[in-house]
Amino acid sequence: MSAKRETATTKPTETTETKARWPQRGWQRASLAAVAGAMVFLATATFDVWPLGWIAFVPLFFAIQDGTPRRAFLLGWLAGLVTNVGGFYWIPHLLMRFGKLNVMVAWLLFLLLAAYQGLHFGVISWAIQRTRRKIDLPLTLLAPLFLVAAELLMPFIFDWYVAISQAWVVPVIQIADLTGPLGVSALLMISAGVIYDVASARLERRPLPLKPALIGMGLIAAALVYGQVRIAQVDALRAKAEKVKVGVVQANIGIIQKGRARLALKHHILHLRESWKLQEAGAELLIWPESSYPWAIARERTHDYAERDRRKVMRQLKVPLIFGAITYGLKERYPYNSAFMMSPEGNILGRFDKNYLLVFGEYIPFYNTFPKFKTWFPAASHFNHGKEVTTFPFRGKRIAPLICYEDLLPRFTRRLAKLRPNLLVNITNDAWFGATSEPYEHMALAVFRAVELRLDLVRSVNTGVTSVISANGRILSQTGAHDPVIEPGVKPERLLEDVRLMPGSKTVYTEIGDVFGYSALVASLLLLLGVPLYTRRRGITASLTPTAPAASVGAAPSSSSEGAALRKAHRKPKRSKKKTKRA
Repeated sequence: MSAKRETATTKPTETTETKARWPQRGWQRASLAAVAGAMVFLATATFDVWPLGWIAFVPLFFAIQDGTPRRAFLLGWLAGLVTNVGGFYWIPHLLMRFGKLNVMVAWLLFLLLAAYQGLHFGVISWAIQRTRRKIDLPLTLLAPLFLVAAELLMPFIFDWYVAISQAWVVPVIQIADLTGPLGVSALLMISAGVIYDVASARLERRPLPLKPALIGMGLIAAALVYGQVRIAQVDALRAKAEKVKVGVVQANIGIIQKGRARLALKHHILHLRESWKLQEAGAELLIWPESSYPWAIARERTHDYAERDRRKVMRQLKVPLIFGAITYGLKERYPYNSAFMMSPEGNILGRFDKNYLLVFGEYIPFYNTFPKFKTWFPAASHFNHGKEVTTFPFRGKRIAPLICYEDLLPRFTRRLAKLRPNLLVNITNDAWFGATSEPYEHMALAVFRAVELRLDLVRSVNTGVTSVISANGRILSQTGAHDPVIEPGVKPERLLEDVRLMPGSKTVYTEIGDVFGYSALVASLLLLLGVPLYTRRRGITASLTPTAPAASVGAAPSSSSEGAALRKAHRKPKRSKKKTKRA
């Protein structure tokens, strides 16, 4: 009995060298989490250090190791907060400039938003530790599953995903036609998981986890090979598709100037002049940005205005035009944010109403129920939501319009895909954000829509970044982003580029949607709910804490079962009166 008690109370020892390799103090763990968060946003536009995306989560994994799920959640949340503060640094200025909020309120709202949007890193970290406390699975498996599930479920005000860092790395993003951006995010987490699993095994002097590491690296290699194959296939399809020379106008008109009625005619003439130049250069289709037409248009109108009317749209234009305008209906209480296509003869060939409005920018939640909300956001507008998707006819083909940040939403473009469009056109006004990273982040996220649908995408943006993106996600041409307030003399820009009317073919992603994401979600739930139940019934508890067996001081358990046995052996026995009598 005494020998048994002595064994139970003996504590494993670790060498000083082994201890020093692990982050022991709270500030060390917090620093690692903050570094991970910084690496995520530094990998994205406009920093564009994209290789960081493949290793960004490694410091976070070391920070949360051998800790409780609660501590892992807090550290992950910190990493997410840092990522969102760095990635969306332009929001406070936006709120102060156009929301008329003071500095304190603007920064408070921004930090609340960053904290909310950073929660999903916390949830991922919590899920990892909760699972690994029960069963020692490699992060090569766990990290991508939990990240994909979180990105699928977590609603954001400003949609984004970890895959954004690879937007310019064309071979990597090709799997988006299978999985959407979630597959690219998973690749990045597989990479970080492999690095962590191998590095932690080395530090703990455990056998290297060769099997999961090889599987992880094999998946990454397979994705890259697939990417190269698909690039060649899509390039061949583009070469055979009908070519159209598209002219895009970027007027570079500031938000404040844009809203002044006395400048309406001046702005209209500016768009016309740039269009005449593009037309002379051979443009076969013209595109103006979101709400570029300066007067509201009645929804009942079917033709252009008369020649003598200053509001005439197609003045001296001999090719079709796609443009944005505010529309109103006689029986509608609020206006719509709309896109039109008009023929050279002045016939309205199609109209599309924006479906997804920007909260607090284009609509105020519970506006009719709580009208006082309007006083809190005096600069916010309130539009009606569009409910339908449509295409515009062009040379017997179909052009699918998107307005503003609808090109960030995979679920929206999948609806468009059912109409079998041959070209995507996005009209946007990012003048709210000026010459910050936002216009580039917007373009980076839009790149995935071109790959998912295998269609060329033309983006006409009021102050930039205007761009043409090929069906394999390659940026064919682009302008810069400008802030007319800071650059009062900035001139309008034009983009003239050949695009292809791709066949309205199906892709795996347009047909099955986020099956990959939901599969990861189901697997994550099984791990979170099923593993604790299974281990409880079997009496198994895996240990992640680096413990050393008596025979090898400083060495870590070589397997989950060994770790469980050691943990059970070193647990102090419960003393009770019955056991004392029995002894």
